[in-house]
Amino acid sequence: MKHLAAYLLLGLGGNTSPSAADVKAVLESVGVEADNDRLETLISELEGKDINELISEGTAKLASVPSGGAGGAPAAGGAAAGGAAEEKKEEAKEEEKDESDDDMGFGLFD
Repeated sequence: MKHLAAYLLLGLGGNTSPSAADVKAVLESVGVEADNDRLETLISELEGKDINELISEGTAKLASVPSGGAGGAPAAGGAAAGGAAEEKKEEAKEEEKDESDDDMGFGLFD
């Protein structure tokens, strides 16, 4: 992922076909060591291709992938479980307040 990010940064900077040395220089400038095998694979896969076209093709493909966001209505027990969770949160907040009062009568910033 770091190799691809550096490649994309170079593309944004105007270098339409970055070389492995270009990507390696970007990574080294921020103290990251490049993995030569992965870098060579990335460069060979992207060689001769327009990165903007690849991004738009990938976006179109992702649009057809179901995301599972259209769920049905919750079961009747769902509301009761939600209420129980809220009660637990309130109890936890109350316990935290009680513990903070055990500061022997003075606070850190008093």
